[in-house]
Amino acid sequence: MSVGIRYDWQQSEIRAIYDAPFLELVYRAASVHRQYHDPKQIQVCKLISIKTGACPEDCGYCAQSSRYKTEVKPEALLDKDTVVGIARQAKVSGVSRVCMGAAWREVRDNSQFDQVLDMVKEVTSLGLEVCCTLGMLNQNQAERLEAAGLYAYNHNLDTSQEYYSTIITTRTYDDRLNTINNVRQTNVTVCSGGILGLGETAEDRVSMLHTLSNLHPHPESVPINILSKVKGTPLENQEDVPVWDVIRMIATARIIMPASDVRLSAGRAKLSQVEQALCFLVGANSIFSSDDGHMLTVTTPCPEYDADQQMMSLLGLEPRAPFVKQDLVKDKALV
Repeated sequence: MSVGIRYDWQQSEIRAIYDAPFLELVYRAASVHRQYHDPKQIQVCKLISIKTGACPEDCGYCAQSSRYKTEVKPEALLDKDTVVGIARQAKVSGVSRVCMGAAWREVRDNSQFDQVLDMVKEVTSLGLEVCCTLGMLNQNQAERLEAAGLYAYNHNLDTSQEYYSTIITTRTYDDRLNTINNVRQTNVTVCSGGILGLGETAEDRVSMLHTLSNLHPHPESVPINILSKVKGTPLENQEDVPVWDVIRMIATARIIMPASDVRLSAGRAKLSQVEQALCFLVGANSIFSSDDGHMLTVTTPCPEYDADQQMMSLLGLEPRAPFVKQDLVKDKALV
């Protein structure tokens, strides 16, 4: 049975999917995944911290907040040649998407933003998809990023609107939605998802997916992160997230946002190859890989290129080329 794309999901419907008997959920999600995606292909991404630490926000999970004492040391904005060199090496290792992250509250119209725009142009010229996560931005800034060639902008919701203020007080949920809307005024694609393990309930997870699934169009990319507990942050003692919850979350996201990429992002290093295989089976089709065992900072472990290539070979998976989804028909709305 063919499944179309909907933007009118009710929260109760999503909860019923999330709570479905596990093997039924796996089967349904895997079926939807094969309708919209090549199940053999995984996009391999590289995350570069172009400006690390000293962020004024109080996100309770983040090692880069200036409010907490963590192992992360503030660093200045990287120079363009360094970033391009990292991106070039990542491409050789099979990466097709490079995400550049800066520990800023928001984008400011200054020389540093001009430098980031130059980085976007140069890395894009390598034939890579470029994603940025720079904090809040206005429509004009989104348009400048588009003009520089940016492919995607990441701005996660993190959790439900109801639970959000428990985790972050220095910006609002509407601030996040406004940034996503500003990106939507351009042709830059949207990357937005959340984090599991913040102390949220299953209903919070479902509420976040409800918000994402009612955006029109859906985010082209939906990262599912597992909390990396960082000593010195308010969430350092959170309980581990059961892998079954991770799989349920990925499967539910796949069913309700069938055309989106679902990215198995931070926290993947905690999962065995078998557990990752289940995530791929139910619809995860993107991973972050690294050359140094870290995803963004020293506090975020990430599998290395060689280990990921070995796993993908074992599972019969292949890296996806950049830009292959550029012409995806987004609106196959269910009548």
